[in-house]
Amino acid sequence: MAVDAETVRRVARLARIAEPEARLDPLAREISGILGWIEQLNEVDVEGVEPMATAVHATQPLREDVVADGGDPARVLGNAPRSDDGFFVVPKVVE
Repeated sequence: MAVDAETVRRVARLARIAEPEARLDPLAREISGILGWIEQLNEVDVEGVEPMATAVHATQPLREDVVADGGDPARVLGNAPRSDDGFFVVPKVVE
């Protein structure tokens, strides 16, 4: 699939990316090359190959889901850089 400078210009405008005019032709050639590599993948015979998410099949061990009281608040807050009246003190992030 060949991509021309006009297509790159249109996609850049839609993506709100400012691309200089001199960069459009090289970018079009680069994108065309990438799409060419992707088209080569269509030639691979994958008949009988099961889809997979990873190359290694692994199962995650599950732990028992047990309700706990949360532990000792003094020990938990002992890890905090700052605390006040039993709560973590953190920097303000919303104006």
